[in-house]
Amino acid sequence: MDSFFSLFDPNNGNDCSMSDDFTLDNNQNALPPEPQLGNVEYKLKIVNPTKQRFEHLVTQLKWRLREGNGEAIYEIGVEDSGVLTGLSKADMKASLQTLKQMATKLGATTTLLRKRILDNSRSIAEVLVRKVPDDQNNIEIRIAVLGNADAGKSTLLGVLTQGNLDNGRGRARLNMFRHLHEIQSGRTSSISHEILGFNSQGQPINYSSSELITAEEICDSSTKLVTFLDLAGHKKYLRTTIQGLSGYSPHHAMLVISSTAGAVGMAHEHLAIAVALNLPFFIVITKIDLVDPLHTMENLESFLKQVGSRRVPLIVKTLDDVITAGANLLTENVVPIFCVSSVSGDGLELLTKFLYVLPPGTSSKEKERLEQESPEFHIDENFRAGELGQILGGLLTKGVITEGTPMQIGPMKDGSFQDVSVKSIHRNRVPCRMVRAGQSAAICLDTYINGLRNGMVLIAKGQNAYGSLFFQASVSVLFHATAIYPGFQTTVHIGNVRQTAVVIGICSSKCIHTNERDSVLFKFKNHPEYVTVGQRLLFRDGAAKGIGEITQVFPLKVT
Repeated sequence: MDSFFSLFDPNNGNDCSMSDDFTLDNNQNALPPEPQLGNVEYKLKIVNPTKQRFEHLVTQLKWRLREGNGEAIYEIGVEDSGVLTGLSKADMKASLQTLKQMATKLGATTTLLRKRILDNSRSIAEVLVRKVPDDQNNIEIRIAVLGNADAGKSTLLGVLTQGNLDNGRGRARLNMFRHLHEIQSGRTSSISHEILGFNSQGQPINYSSSELITAEEICDSSTKLVTFLDLAGHKKYLRTTIQGLSGYSPHHAMLVISSTAGAVGMAHEHLAIAVALNLPFFIVITKIDLVDPLHTMENLESFLKQVGSRRVPLIVKTLDDVITAGANLLTENVVPIFCVSSVSGDGLELLTKFLYVLPPGTSSKEKERLEQESPEFHIDENFRAGELGQILGGLLTKGVITEGTPMQIGPMKDGSFQDVSVKSIHRNRVPCRMVRAGQSAAICLDTYINGLRNGMVLIAKGQNAYGSLFFQASVSVLFHATAIYPGFQTTVHIGNVRQTAVVIGICSSKCIHTNERDSVLFKFKNHPEYVTVGQRLLFRDGAAKGIGEITQVFPLKVT
């Protein structure tokens, strides 16, 4: 599998470069030159600036915050060229105070991440500046939780979000389960959402923060909100796990591995899917109170090579490692590895700090672009709630939706869309008036819909849209025992769409083998779906699997 994954590896098989590392490493004498774009800013010193200079610095900080979607990293005592010059104790204190005043002017907060004393007895510092955008309650990131069954995923989430350690017999995971059979078997079979908040000082806000705290209070008190998608680990529920990865568009993936069993079973499958979807990931080794994780860590390097990830493992042991790991995760050349115990609590503090410094996955420019487009809400689940009406759960991929917005839902069996109106909106179990691109929500409609199913979309009223039975995609076969021929049937995942599709034709050859790429014409077997050019797809049938991108759609014309 090593060779075909190199097709999707940004490094394309080359040695991973650490040139994108802007954080302070104890072995570094210099940083790369200051980046013109992004949210990292170098400042040699900012002591007693004039009024005009101060306003310029504030404007510069505001721009860096926008680049980082509300978060900026300031390296104090560092020249623009990256040379670590350092500051005296008095100049460092004055510079940090000036930075704090700059942040206060914008309504932002500062957190000193770390300091380092240079050989010349001067110091440099790394500071996180955070400002929640004016149109948001907090900065939000979504993390998909992956791993084999019995690795301790739900237990770990229970400890992080509930704030109480496990008793060694699975007590912490009970609040994560949604169905009776999950409680009885101890295995997750559905997608559940759990939240962990952080205040401006970096302290976690969970359900143990107060005896009466609610999800609404966690959201209101947090400047950063981490939403965990607890996915199933058993092979039986693989399609549900893939649906969570493709439908909810998580920013990061957390692969949980048990130190008692190692990287076995579905851990390989889950990581291969995350790599295929270009999803940044980190690894958490659990149950270190039972077995020393040394043997598991030794096998991780070969495990990462097996799925073609070509990344450098970083064992996180100190707070300095945490900051380095957080800054490098999105560059796709470092895989942070945490060793924790949900029973003794060992390693949980470092993991929690990492979640606090983990950068948002979407840039501010991309977010603004998506919000300006026509709204598109992908439905992942639906149900009726008595007198409340029709409830839709899912992810808003584009635009903005408010209460009372006229929309249309579909496609129906004939490919058409039906007019509806948004009655109310909930996010994180809390009523709200607006949902923006990149946010998951529950939307209540003003009417019941006959024939409603998961995989449909809500789009702006008046938009000319139809469902499609046929679509063409450029695909790469990751694995197949023989070859794929016309007539091959497979389960296709496109965003929140999951349906059997048939290969109608292959453009340039009669068949496709493992590691080969071609343009393929598919037909949905049961009913039309709303798909668009540029969407990524993943298909699987038993051991056979592949990925691709839609290049053309053929909408049904409704008469």
